[in-house]
Amino acid sequence: MSLWAKAQQLPPEALQQVRSVYGEHFPIEVRHFLSSWIEEKMWADIEPDNPQHEQYITSLVGLLVQELEAKAASFTTEDMFLTKLKLMEAAKMFRQRYSQNPTALFKIITHCLGTETKLVAQVENVGGTLMNMAGGRGLMAGMDVITEIAQQVDTLRRRTQETGEDLRRMEQEQEAFAISYHDCTKLSTHLQHYTTQPQNQQGVELEKKLRSIYRQKDQQELLLNHKVTGLMQLRLTLADKLKDTIARLNNLQSRVLDDELIRWKRDQQLAGNGATFNSNLDSIQEWCESLAELIWHNRQQIKEAERLKQKLALDHPGVQDILPTLNSQITQLLSSLVTSTFIIEKQPPQVMKTNTRFTSTVRLLVGGKLNVHMTPPQVKVSIISEAQANALLKSDKMAKSGEASGEILNNTGTMEYHQATRQLSVSFRNMQLKKIKRAEKKGTESVMDEKFSLLFQSQFSVGGGELVFQVWTLSLPVVVIVHGNQEPHAWATVTWDNAFAEPGRVPFAVPDKVPWGQVAEALNVKFRSATGRPLTEDNLRFLGEKAFRGGSSGNQDYSGLLLTWGQFCKEPLPERNFTFWEWFYAVMKLTREHLRGPWIDGYVLGFVRKKQTEEMLATCASGTFLMRFSDSELGGVTIAWVGDQREVFMLQPFTSKDFAIRCLADRVSDLQHLLYLYPDLSKDHAFSKYYTPFNDSQPTTNNGYVRPLLVTHVPGWGGPGSGGQTPSHSSVVGIGGSHGGQGGSYPATPMFQAPSPDPSVTRDTPSVASSYAPGLGQSGVGRFNADTEYGDILNQPDLNLDPLNGLTFPEFMQ
Repeated sequence: MSLWAKAQQLPPEALQQVRSVYGEHFPIEVRHFLSSWIEEKMWADIEPDNPQHEQYITSLVGLLVQELEAKAASFTTEDMFLTKLKLMEAAKMFRQRYSQNPTALFKIITHCLGTETKLVAQVENVGGTLMNMAGGRGLMAGMDVITEIAQQVDTLRRRTQETGEDLRRMEQEQEAFAISYHDCTKLSTHLQHYTTQPQNQQGVELEKKLRSIYRQKDQQELLLNHKVTGLMQLRLTLADKLKDTIARLNNLQSRVLDDELIRWKRDQQLAGNGATFNSNLDSIQEWCESLAELIWHNRQQIKEAERLKQKLALDHPGVQDILPTLNSQITQLLSSLVTSTFIIEKQPPQVMKTNTRFTSTVRLLVGGKLNVHMTPPQVKVSIISEAQANALLKSDKMAKSGEASGEILNNTGTMEYHQATRQLSVSFRNMQLKKIKRAEKKGTESVMDEKFSLLFQSQFSVGGGELVFQVWTLSLPVVVIVHGNQEPHAWATVTWDNAFAEPGRVPFAVPDKVPWGQVAEALNVKFRSATGRPLTEDNLRFLGEKAFRGGSSGNQDYSGLLLTWGQFCKEPLPERNFTFWEWFYAVMKLTREHLRGPWIDGYVLGFVRKKQTEEMLATCASGTFLMRFSDSELGGVTIAWVGDQREVFMLQPFTSKDFAIRCLADRVSDLQHLLYLYPDLSKDHAFSKYYTPFNDSQPTTNNGYVRPLLVTHVPGWGGPGSGGQTPSHSSVVGIGGSHGGQGGSYPATPMFQAPSPDPSVTRDTPSVASSYAPGLGQSGVGRFNADTEYGDILNQPDLNLDPLNGLTFPEFMQ
């Protein structure tokens, strides 16, 4: 069932919320009649603030308008005439309003879809339809939080209404008291007048009048005393209610800001390592807006109570006036809410290269409710060092100009209010770090260990200038690099910080030692995000063994051991010139760029020791092979296979440069002695969907040259197909792995620009060597190389390179 179909079945209250997000800016009729088209475009996968997506968004919005016009034209019956007009007006409005800013329409649509998705998910969760999913308990916990906060907000709204009614009643009582007091004053005046009159024959009547006035005066004074008592009780009751409301507001605000918003920020930081980020920022904004509204109303009530008290000064003996204290507390609550909800919705890149464009978005969650957009605030961005961030938090004052640690281009912007999404935000799309000032290094520190942060600052007023707020927020730690080869270590710093930073830390302190279980989880999240499949327990055990420089037993439990920062990315592995992180990062990068499909399918074992590989293959049939990551070659993957005599051979590792020439699947297909993927899966069954299709329709390139056919060949283990055979992928079952055998065929590949490796250079691995000429410099059993040759040369029947075996390179040249 489509999302729109589910949305139409929502309960009345939820359905009303869906209807409220549509309007003139995006008519609900457009959503209804283009529901399938809109949902098929997978809007959620596109980042509207990413400059790389601008062109795609523009074309997508153009297609939307065309689709809308086509839909309107398809309505030809009389009963659809009004709908046709509505859709045509919408298409015209889209062209006029969004032709210069298609991203605005895109954001509106994604907000509408997001609202539908959230409401549908909430209803389905309550109904229990999602409880079979992993994390069902977490979903219920999330629903409990939503329900509890909603109940607290409703309770506070009722209390605020009650205190509002109390204030009105108190004002009426105070006005009635003023009238009674005035009447009593008149009686006193009359009494004073009569008592000063001379005694005469009318004395009896005068005495009667005086007794009547005295009686009225006593009644009025009694009434006044009663009203005073009632007024004072009303004031005390109101003050107590306001005090209790403020305490409740404080508790709720603490829960929203210190629990939910801090959790959102933590999840955002973990997302920097690749963790799944289910943002509930719109829900948090709703809670913050409710808090802002309630705080503002209660603040106005306190001010009104103070005004009424000044109008009629009645102080209860021995009772302290708490209204000034409450006013101070409620104002502090508002200040805390405003400053805490100035957040970075989209973080800048945490590994930042100088002179490279980057983006970021900041948002004020309560901006719309407090009408901040009536005077749009400016936001300025600067980059500061770790020490400067520390000083900023201690002083809690915005940085002065000239205190930055670098220069950022296009670093100012104006916050805009988006009516459809009710969001006050600003997106910086073209920032660029021009230069950076670094601190002095200590000990073994490098520039990739140094952390910076982007500081976002703004100032604005609320309540017609009554309150002025200076707000600022810091980005996640940023590592600045100037060259691509600094990237691996920079990502080590960022990964460690994202994974192990503690809430409320001193910027940007992280532990120097962490239990391996936590490190393993961070690596797993990182690898899964990059490659599409998580690491297994065996994979993580392998990594623990490597990180702790352990033996090859594979049985030790590392989960409780502490891994130091030095072991993680500073100290080289034994007999290697690279660290554990550099090895892991290179393997992850290789898998992401060249092995993703086979890795997701489970066809690349990868994290296997050489000795374990030999043991696994020892009992397998000839031609069985597996792929493992090289221990000695950064970002290398080697193929191990079983020979005819049950010997296990290791092919020289392939790296990204090799796969840029020819992909893994094609290389596996080329090597015809490889028959079965461990333990017994036909290689074509595993890899055929990744083979490069052969196309012989264009034998020559655009410049007139004949395109060569490149294949992978291991000397002494079969070669290319016989001359004239059409290159194609075919099963090698039955061909066998006999040394020097012919047979099989090879696929065509595109024309490659990468040069062949230097035959005189061997890679740092004890079991393999590299060469692109068969047999050169090769001797000894178990040492094989993968070479890429031109098919027409290798197909010559009289080609024999055996006499060249054993020659040195100078001898060969002679």
